[in-house]
Amino acid sequence: MKAIANFLKFRRYCTHEKVQRKILPIVDSKECIPEPELDVEFFCNPANRDQIFENIKRRKSCGDIDKVLYLCQKPELKHLLLNELSRIPNLTHPATLNIGNHPEISKLCGSPPEFDFQPTEFEKLAVKMRLLRMDALGPVSGHRSYIFLGDLADLEQALIHYTIEKLTTQGFKIVSVPDILPTKVIERCGLIVDGDRTLVYQLAPHYGDEFSLSGTAEMALAYQLMNSTLEHDELPLKMAAVSRCYRAEASSLADERGIYRVHQFTKVEMFVCSEQDKSDEIFAYIQNIQENLFTSLGLHFKVLNMPPCELGAPAFRKTDMEGWLPGRNIFGELSSCSNCTDFQSRRLNIKYKTKDGNSVYVHTLNGTACAVPRMLIAICETHQLKNGTIAIPNNLQPFMNGKTVIRQQAVPDMRTYKYKPKVM
Repeated sequence: MKAIANFLKFRRYCTHEKVQRKILPIVDSKECIPEPELDVEFFCNPANRDQIFENIKRRKSCGDIDKVLYLCQKPELKHLLLNELSRIPNLTHPATLNIGNHPEISKLCGSPPEFDFQPTEFEKLAVKMRLLRMDALGPVSGHRSYIFLGDLADLEQALIHYTIEKLTTQGFKIVSVPDILPTKVIERCGLIVDGDRTLVYQLAPHYGDEFSLSGTAEMALAYQLMNSTLEHDELPLKMAAVSRCYRAEASSLADERGIYRVHQFTKVEMFVCSEQDKSDEIFAYIQNIQENLFTSLGLHFKVLNMPPCELGAPAFRKTDMEGWLPGRNIFGELSSCSNCTDFQSRRLNIKYKTKDGNSVYVHTLNGTACAVPRMLIAICETHQLKNGTIAIPNNLQPFMNGKTVIRQQAVPDMRTYKYKPKVM
């Protein structure tokens, strides 16, 4: 009787919960992702064959324009045609076509720091000061992982807050994005998701769909705009996001040791949708923001125009910025900036209305504002002092409670894990 009385007393809440669960829609992400609307008229025109073939060759792409031209004549093989068209890379900016197989230095910014001592590379400096742990982190973290401690963890947050503050003054809207995305979206944005060269961590298919860990916020920001048509006065639409980035890539190069290339890291990313005839202008605008950010932190760096073979599938044009790392005595990549024209928008159905009322595809652009691990390497190596401490750049000090120098940390010892394989 007591059980029945309790049920009658609380039945309103029980019934409400049951009804709520019934009306919640189950959305299959595959149903929301549109079919790509590729430029069939251009790619299936035999008159353009040689131009496309040469572009594929220069970009070292796996696309096959001759197969595309063959399938164009077979309406019953439309699904195969779409698959082959998706392998064709974006066209290439005319100025980029004149670059050989190696990046072209566009400009040098700032001056290299001068030392009256032998500068130490970041990992040795950080470990000695008890700012960083990379070894014996246990089975959860695994290879190419790290833990920032004390002031270095604070410096990471300072970099993020400083970067976001600078971007908001430029009119960027800050968006919080998911780290798990439909694999199909990642593929539509131009990343390789299968084969030996995949950079993507794919999740086990326990939930009836294919999902992967995001490699950059650019893809989630594009996903947010999927199947939308922007008004002309909304452009350029400038968005930025702070996210964790997951990369399955590995490297055995000595220059990429330590935290230079890791499997997960924090990054602030810029993403812009622009009118088609304004994307070159926006490309220069994003690059200028990057240059100002790095200059304001006292870094010496060079701007590189990347050759066709380094563009990847989506980019029409790309620049990299490499910062001087005095501890390693090399330049290392800090950021990149890409104009993807309509490569991504055609695959995700992102359009805008022109002044005359037509709907056309936006041009999408992206640029790294702050990739934390490499920025920390450049800042700490550039601003290290003779006594083994690190001077905090003036512009970051307000985000470090006014602290001006990072010294050896008084942090507790952490447990050292030793992996012991099971004996079968």
